[in-house]
Amino acid sequence: MTNNIYQRRITILGAGESGTGAAILAKDKGFDVFVSDFGKISQKYKSLLDAEGIEWEEGQHTVERILSSDEVVKSPGIADTTPIMQKVLSKNIPVISEIEFAGRYTDAKMICITGSNGKTTTTLLTYHILCRAGLDVGLAGNVGKSLALQVARDPHQFYVIELSSFQLDNMYDFKANIAVILNITPDHLDRYEFKMENYVNAKFRILQNMTPSDAFIFWKEDPVVSSQLKHITTEAELFPFTAKDEESCAAYIDAENDMIIKTPATSMSMPRADLALNGIHNLYNSMAAGLSACLLNIRKDDIRDALSDFSGVEHRLEPAGNVDGVEWINDSKATNVNSCWYALDSMTKPTVLILGGKDKGNDYSEILPLIKDKVKAIVAMGLHNEKIVEFFKDAVPVIRDTHSLADAVAACRELAKPGDVVLLSPCCASFDLFTSYEDRGRQFKQAVNNLSTNKH
Repeated sequence: MTNNIYQRRITILGAGESGTGAAILAKDKGFDVFVSDFGKISQKYKSLLDAEGIEWEEGQHTVERILSSDEVVKSPGIADTTPIMQKVLSKNIPVISEIEFAGRYTDAKMICITGSNGKTTTTLLTYHILCRAGLDVGLAGNVGKSLALQVARDPHQFYVIELSSFQLDNMYDFKANIAVILNITPDHLDRYEFKMENYVNAKFRILQNMTPSDAFIFWKEDPVVSSQLKHITTEAELFPFTAKDEESCAAYIDAENDMIIKTPATSMSMPRADLALNGIHNLYNSMAAGLSACLLNIRKDDIRDALSDFSGVEHRLEPAGNVDGVEWINDSKATNVNSCWYALDSMTKPTVLILGGKDKGNDYSEILPLIKDKVKAIVAMGLHNEKIVEFFKDAVPVIRDTHSLADAVAACRELAKPGDVVLLSPCCASFDLFTSYEDRGRQFKQAVNNLSTNKH
């Protein structure tokens, strides 16, 4: 049908960065657009929607209006188990993500990155390299601006996109030109019926629709990725990376401790000591970003320069200050157990560890050996700390049970001595006490700054 006979109706559920961008793109493409958010819409997005003449509602869902839609674009934060989604699904209305919707209207090259840990760092590092090389590139997904909004109003030739499993759940025809899976460890299992295989399958949707001219970059030693590759097929060319001296991989560390990258189009080397980011997890992130850049035929000098001057990611092992000889580190982005493992693995001083928040079905066994070896005290910070206290009660000499940031910081101040580290690496989502992990991290940094300012 043509638009003058029937204007297709589309509902956007959720009016954050993703939903507002999708609404504007839908309006530009001639849809009858309605935006519905069960929560409160921020003034920033209300103003954008009003300026575009897009109808919206907040604090409710008008069910009849939503169920009259031809298609629904769902915010990744909305679970299928919510009442409105149950109604939408019962009516067999197609549900897609903002990324899927935006992908229909662009032929740009897509560099898509997922993984349980490291995906934000790798996404921003890849974007940094492409910008340094002078490419026309946009940043989207979990970071940057809405892909749909960029496609509508500020289109680019390349996009670097961080993709969560939630976004991948509702992607069907979208195609990555370069797909990166850094690792897969248990996370968000509460959204996947507490079944690891469901979460793994969601992550591997990033390989959908790839062709022999596309590339799949992955960490060779990740047991979950390696196992899954035995059971699926992809037409994309495989580019594994490793921290070992294995010339069979596309990226590896040689005997001289140089990072080697080899692709069909180019090869390069760079001393590992020259990488801006330290730690084994950041080596993997640098390899994945470097491989993506080489596959795009970016100049080697541009890649080396970008890998050597990248400044890191806020809330990921971010120095928060030094107070009376105690180092405070903000790792609020560590919202799962494996991410906390990487943080603890990089600690070289006695550590007071802040854990807690909204548990997502965590199994803390993975970090238990590191906690016994490196952690002198745990400060639990959350509304419900019973699981953490019970699990670690015999692992460390001291556990404090706190229910606010102020109480947690006060406990850490008492427990940490000169030469120690206080590490906020919570293992959990932030939504019990904070609006986001960013909010948690910024409040933590402010609290540390207040300690420094108020020193006598």
